[in-house]
Amino acid sequence: MTQAQPAIRLTGLTKEFGAVTAVDHVDLEIAAGEFFSMLGPSGSGKTTVLRLIAGFEQPTGGVIELFGEDVTKRAPFDRDVNTVFQDYALFPHMSVLDNVAYGLRVRGLGKKERNERARRALASVRLEQMADRKPSQLSGGQRQRVALARATVVQPKVLLLDEPLGALDLKLREQMQVELKQIQRELGITFIFVTHDQEEALTLSDRIAVFNAGRIEQLGTPAELYERPVSRFVADFVGTSNLFDPEHSLALLEREGHHSLRPEKMTVSAEVQHGDGVRNAAGTVVEAIYLGSGVRLVVDLDAGPRVSVLEQNVRGRVHDDEHGDRVVVSWHDGDVVAVDGTAVGPQNPTPTASIGAMLPGTAG
Repeated sequence: MTQAQPAIRLTGLTKEFGAVTAVDHVDLEIAAGEFFSMLGPSGSGKTTVLRLIAGFEQPTGGVIELFGEDVTKRAPFDRDVNTVFQDYALFPHMSVLDNVAYGLRVRGLGKKERNERARRALASVRLEQMADRKPSQLSGGQRQRVALARATVVQPKVLLLDEPLGALDLKLREQMQVELKQIQRELGITFIFVTHDQEEALTLSDRIAVFNAGRIEQLGTPAELYERPVSRFVADFVGTSNLFDPEHSLALLEREGHHSLRPEKMTVSAEVQHGDGVRNAAGTVVEAIYLGSGVRLVVDLDAGPRVSVLEQNVRGRVHDDEHGDRVVVSWHDGDVVAVDGTAVGPQNPTPTASIGAMLPGTAG
């Protein structure tokens, strides 16, 4: 998605809190009408960048542009952006309609016009029938949509969303992900979404910036980040990966350096598989985890490392069927991705899901 004038341009953006550098010279352009996510663990700098764009924090250095205008030193109310927070911050004593119309009231619009616009905003999130209710009479998903209507009714050029789905249960969160994407497409507003949930980012986004230690580790589409991570950190954080250090890469993959291989790209069988680019490694199943839609097999390879293999549940398998079995793990050379071997920063330890590098051993 290319635009001559990006909705947001960050140039050398830096934020220091005493001796701590929370944002470290970030350069970024976000296109108009884009659903853009900033993804990363706690302390990675993503929320600070959002607060800098909103004007809630002042940068130590760098420039923030909104559609070509320098807004770096402007107050939050003087920027054409709005923010939806995780707790929604609805006024409990006001009706849903009055909550949505509040921003227009502050801007001095007459009652008739602001109520008309508030009703249109509620219709855009499919809640026009709830206009007279109080927030306490709504479900969590409905309150989330009210907060979204309140933020969009003032027609901001950019909408900032600070983990707005984090307080919802899993089923409702998945439902709201779909609705949020539909609302964004209908409104055509640039959405900048902050989350630590990689599945949420993959589901919603046109592009994602993965943050680590105050910097952007990788920027790309969901498919680019997942299929071709550039570093161990991204392979670790975006999905589950089997990571191979140089020793095991050489023994198993016949490649030098660090490499990543996704669990769903591997298969487990009783026999060696054949074909161009197919590789095999014998091992022993140490755990079979039933996931409903699939089965995750943890296999100790004879060559040393422990790997995770994800198979679809197409045979109604029982989760402990393969425990202790001797198996052959197979994969295709084309699914192996070379990654930067730089270790994950101390504030972001390697997640246990990335089990490919967890068990040291001598390759054979």
